[in-house]
Amino acid sequence: MIQAIILMLILGAVLGLGLGLANKFLAVKEDERVEHVTQLLPGYNCGSCGYPGCSGLAEALVSGKVKSVSTCRPSKADKKQEIVDYLNAAEGPNGEKVTVTL
Repeated sequence: MIQAIILMLILGAVLGLGLGLANKFLAVKEDERVEHVTQLLPGYNCGSCGYPGCSGLAEALVSGKVKSVSTCRPSKADKKQEIVDYLNAAEGPNGEKVTVTL
């Protein structure tokens, strides 16, 4: 009985260490620009841009699939300009920049 408990403790420690190392070395780095652009969009999630919510449009803008911020109709002009300025200046995790227009 004691051998089984010790074996389970050792097995749990080894598997926990393996998961910890996998989390450190195999983690997927997210593009922080997507979260920032999502915060700048109005948050209505209306779908009038053709994407599923504001986060979908933010991902499309950051990836370069959408080149114009005017796709978001409910967004105010000052926020659109803020998104354009941010995306044209901010670099992604790979060092690339996205060029978007109003």
